[in-house]
Amino acid sequence: MENPFDVLGLPARFALDAAELERRFRDVQRAVHPDRHAGAAPAVRRAALSGAVSASQAYRTLRDELARAEALLTVLGAPAAAPKADPALLMEMMTLRESLEEARGDVRRIGALRAEVEGARAEALTALGAAFDAQDLPRAAALLGRLRYHRRFLDEVAALEDDGAPPPAR
Repeated sequence: MENPFDVLGLPARFALDAAELERRFRDVQRAVHPDRHAGAAPAVRRAALSGAVSASQAYRTLRDELARAEALLTVLGAPAAAPKADPALLMEMMTLRESLEEARGDVRRIGALRAEVEGARAEALTALGAAFDAQDLPRAAALLGRLRYHRRFLDEVAALEDDGAPPPAR
């Protein structure tokens, strides 16, 4: 995959302005949109289509915090292999999942578990940004692993909520 930061002409950093990301994506899409090149030679049309696909992939990657962190680690030359998960994190997640299973049907408990993990996720995102700012790639990779666990847990919560429990009031 191409460097998504380069595709959209953005600096390779974790903290991105969402409005700037959107603007850059629209600018690139407008320039390479296949409809603008409909009367061009086949090679030009193929290149435009390829550029539009690359821009869309880059936008999807950079819009998602975890995918952006993965891409940034790659751009900065971090090892491709994810570090082993911290045993304390694994135990924490196992305990949370057990609590979630026990909370089935209890909207308040499910909401409390979601809020707990959303808070931990927010803290990890802040720490991830700081790790990237400090060029501490091993720490960034470890935090990315933690965030993956948070996302999976929150997906499980959403699935439980979709299975009949009304969403908690915010």
